[in-house]
Amino acid sequence: MVCLSFWRALLRVTGLKAVAEKQSAPTVTSSREERAAEQPSGLPVPTAVGSPAPLAPAPEADEDRGTSTPTAGMRAAALERTLRSLVELHGTEHPDTITARNNLATKYAQMGRRQSAVQQFEVALDEAVSVYGDEHPRTEIIRENLAWGLEDAGRPADAAQHWEMLLRERESQFGPADEDTVEARTRLAVCYRRSGRLDAAVAHYERAVEDVAGTVAREELRLGLSAALNMSGRYDEAITQLRMVLSGRRRRLGKGHLETLTVHHRLGRCYTQAGRANEAVETLSGAYRAAVNSSGDPEVRRLMLRLRRDLAGAYSAAGRPREADALL
Repeated sequence: MVCLSFWRALLRVTGLKAVAEKQSAPTVTSSREERAAEQPSGLPVPTAVGSPAPLAPAPEADEDRGTSTPTAGMRAAALERTLRSLVELHGTEHPDTITARNNLATKYAQMGRRQSAVQQFEVALDEAVSVYGDEHPRTEIIRENLAWGLEDAGRPADAAQHWEMLLRERESQFGPADEDTVEARTRLAVCYRRSGRLDAAVAHYERAVEDVAGTVAREELRLGLSAALNMSGRYDEAITQLRMVLSGRRRRLGKGHLETLTVHHRLGRCYTQAGRANEAVETLSGAYRAAVNSSGDPEVRRLMLRLRRDLAGAYSAAGRPREADALL
C-alpha cells in the first residue's frame, strides 16, 4: 500500500506543477509508487521485474512501424535522451535535470537494472541536496527512492543510513505516529535486521508496533519483530509475538487460511529452536491437522510437506521415533 503524507500529496499539486508543464521534464515520482502501479502486488519494496531489457529505438520510431505500445527498453531510451538533452541545456544541477535523472533511475529499477538505478538515484540525491538542501520535499522523495533501491540491490546497511535520516526528518515534522514516520521506522528495522544489527532492529520494531495504526500492519510488524528476536536467540520472546499474531489471524481469517497456517508453522519451528520439543509437537501437529482440512488450496498442500517434515523432526527431538518414522 502506498502511503503519502499531506505535504507529499501537496507537493504533487503545487511544488512540481511548473515542472509537469514542461514536456522535457516529467514530474518527480517515487519509484515505489510507479512500481505499485505497474505491479498489482501492492508490495512496497522495489522488486525485480525481470532481466534488464535492451535499449530500443524511440517510441516515435516504433509508432511509425504501426506498434502502439512502447517497450520498457524504449521508455528507458526516451528517458535517457531527455536526461542528456537537459544536461546539455541546463547542466546537472537544474531542477528539471534532477527530475529527469530520478525518473530514469525509477525506470531502471522497474526493469530490474538495480545497480544502474542506484547509481542514478545517488547522483540525483547529491544534486538535490546541493540545490534544495537535505530537508526539501524533493530531496526526501529521491532519498526514499534511493533507500528502496539499495534494499532491492541487497545493500541493507547502506539503505539504513538513508532511512535513519528520513526517520529523523519525519519524526520531527509529523510525530512518531504519522504513517510515513512509521513506514520509515519499519524499513529501518528491516534493514537493521538484514544487516545483523539485531538489538537496534528489535528496538525499532517494538516502537513501530506501538505507533502503527491498523491490525494487519501491526501483525506484519510483530512477524518482523519475532524474526529479529529469533535471530538474536530470544526464542521465548519471539514465541510471544507469534502467538499474538496467530490468535489474531485465527479470529480474522480462520485457522485453515494459508496466512494463519504460515504463522502456525513458524510458531512450531520456534518452539523447536527453543528446545521446547513437546510444545513443538503439539503446535506443529495442530497446524498439520488444520492444513489437511484445507488441502484443496495448492499453496496449503505445499505447506503441508514442510509441516510434515518439521513435525517428524519435532517427534524425534521429543524422543518419539516411531511417530517420526510414520511421517517420513
